[in-house]
Amino acid sequence: GSCGRSTILQESKALLRCRTGSDQAVAEALCAIMLLEDSSPRQALADFLLARKMAIQQLLNQPHHGAGIKAQVCSLMELLTTTLYQAHALFYTVPEGTAPDPALPCGLLFSTLESTTGQNPAGRGGVLEEDLKLSSWFKYLPESVVEFQPALRTLAHPISQEYLRETLQQWINMCSDDIRTGVRTLLVYVKSMKGLAGIRDAVWELLSSESSSHSWEAVCWRLLDRPLSFWEELLQQLFLDRLQTLTKEGFDSISSSSKQLLAVALQELEVKAGSGAPSKQMQLEQNVALFLWSESPGDLPGDAAWVSVGQRGPFARSGLAMKAQALTPCLQSFCSTLDSKLKARLEDVLCYLPGDEPVPKEPPRSAFDRFADAGTVQELLRDHCISCIQHLLGCLQEQLQSAQSQLEPPGDTKLNAVLFMARLCQALPELCPHLQRCVLGRAEPAPKEPRSVKKLGKGKAQEVSPELAKWQGVKAELLQQSLLAYQLWSSAVTKGLVQHFTHTLLLDTAGSVLATATSWDEIEIQEETESGSSVTSKIRLPVQPSWHVQCLLFSLCQELNRVGGHTLPKVTLQELLRSCMAEVLTAYEKLVQQKQEKRPDSFPLTQSRALQLLYDLRYLSIILTAKSEDTKPSRIKQDSGIEKVIDFLEGHIDPFDLDVFTPHLNSNLNRLVQRTSVLFGLLTGTENQYTSRGGALSSQEPHNILPLASSQIRFGLLPLSMSSSRKSKSTGKSTERVQVGAAAAVLPREDEGARPGSLFRQLLADDEDAAAPSLFKLGWLSGMAK
Repeated sequence: GSCGRSTILQESKALLRCRTGSDQAVAEALCAIMLLEDSSPRQALADFLLARKMAIQQLLNQPHHGAGIKAQVCSLMELLTTTLYQAHALFYTVPEGTAPDPALPCGLLFSTLESTTGQNPAGRGGVLEEDLKLSSWFKYLPESVVEFQPALRTLAHPISQEYLRETLQQWINMCSDDIRTGVRTLLVYVKSMKGLAGIRDAVWELLSSESSSHSWEAVCWRLLDRPLSFWEELLQQLFLDRLQTLTKEGFDSISSSSKQLLAVALQELEVKAGSGAPSKQMQLEQNVALFLWSESPGDLPGDAAWVSVGQRGPFARSGLAMKAQALTPCLQSFCSTLDSKLKARLEDVLCYLPGDEPVPKEPPRSAFDRFADAGTVQELLRDHCISCIQHLLGCLQEQLQSAQSQLEPPGDTKLNAVLFMARLCQALPELCPHLQRCVLGRAEPAPKEPRSVKKLGKGKAQEVSPELAKWQGVKAELLQQSLLAYQLWSSAVTKGLVQHFTHTLLLDTAGSVLATATSWDEIEIQEETESGSSVTSKIRLPVQPSWHVQCLLFSLCQELNRVGGHTLPKVTLQELLRSCMAEVLTAYEKLVQQKQEKRPDSFPLTQSRALQLLYDLRYLSIILTAKSEDTKPSRIKQDSGIEKVIDFLEGHIDPFDLDVFTPHLNSNLNRLVQRTSVLFGLLTGTENQYTSRGGALSSQEPHNILPLASSQIRFGLLPLSMSSSRKSKSTGKSTERVQVGAAAAVLPREDEGARPGSLFRQLLADDEDAAAPSLFKLGWLSGMAK
């Protein structure tokens, strides 16, 4: 007897732990336990919940291997859901006066007890009769066995709703802690957001299925007097925490690898000249002009002849477009590596978010909103991406600070590293499109955003979304860092070049004056005597600046070309001119001070030298005065320091001669500025500094036209501005007509200048504006086809 009793109890309790047992089987197992142990329904409820708690712990302690984690989490959810359904079916009783709902059967434990103990009039015969009456030996059993009816010693009172609610709530709270701890441990083994999304979707499918969602809300209200979502209460935060950890680890990895990549790139750039010839890639990095004027197979895409710019994707860039922006191979390599890592991170996060296609409405039985935390996930991605870029900016800042204390004049290898960092900050938003997507999120159109931002300041103030504001903030930080790096470069270049200029200017010997002298012009002038007759006399005036002035400006242009001057920020260029002019003025002030001391061994300041110095200074002030687009050249005010030096130099010229010389000197100055506007185009900009060339010049003067090459060459017109030729032309125009337009562009006009490299900028603009056919494509491609 005791052996059979313990076996029945053992089997019954094992059945309680099984999540797949039917309601009837569980009810019969509980009845068996109650009858054998003579326990109450409350004790039966406690046994049932304890068995299910043990089943949960058993599930959590199973060994987990990869895909098994999804099955374990789903089994947990199924067990929890089944437990509540069965608690309702077994223990819940409908209050008196309430009609029972046929769709929600309940009180199964009590009805089973009644039928087992014979309290139900319909149940005639013993408990064994139904099972044994088909057996041949049934008729030989004694009547006491056949008609055996077990009985409870105490009445099985229904469990009150308050007690049931409190007990179930305590059980849920107790199990929740175990489940959170266990699932958190399991999720550590999930290494991607795609894996997390797979588990989430599997749980959603399970809880949304017919068996798990049938009358779920009604059951929860009956048992707990509140709605219950196991996903929201147990799993959602765990998944978000794991997602945050994965995002942080992913971007931390990108940060550390980018820092390492930057250190390697800078180390290669800082290799000393004597330690062997640099690689071809490093040569292109150190001299951007070499990169611009070297041909490579990828300069034009293979389908350039039949696919227009407008039909290409937003991120399809040709080699020429890279050269137009001075994006060197080393930069491209760095940004490409960074962008590929950002792309992998973004694609992983997108697995957790709704797809690009219109999201189908969740079915009516949806257990929970799978994408309710999409906004939080995107915010996580955005914040970690921005912190990753800020970490990279911090590394750049450290490198710049260490370089600042070691910078020497041009040619120093540290300058190459500084320039690389300046260009890198400029290039990151351009060459890392997935950086923009990480910050803006998938809803924002990536390629069109910069153009719309430019228009925000005009007309009505448009509201900027928080995402766009953050992206603009990232770009502003990168630009600021780029400008700081360029500032270091410009100050080092200025210091080095002007130092040599100052040394030559202050050499106070007759030999040095002769060595720097250039040609003077002899001009015949008509003067009227006191008697009224006219007298012809000749005056000599400088027409060219001194050699050291020309060397300074030419060296400055060389340095600008070496770093890709056409892509330098306008602010940097203006700052370079401003600081250069300040240094030049300081040199002239030293000269003035030197002459005012009147030392006996100093070389006297003759009228001829004063004229040349005056001519040099005025020419330098015109070329090196930074001009903004909205300032007309005639309104440029001269610095008071320049005025003082000019007054000092004019004091060494006979006042009568000065009155005669001034108009001719101004004319020579105008002519010189116009003649050198192409040579020093990077410095003079696209504005015309002086008067129109229309009627001011004498008809006898030969035209200042740069001759076009007679042969068909590829880049014949590249150094000159083509802005006037970019009228809307049909693609059917011949190459000859294009060249006529180009020849017209060579003639400087009042409304345009000739800044070298402007065609490169137009090439870049053509990528954005496919409607206006580019002169570059028409003329250059037709020449290339021959």
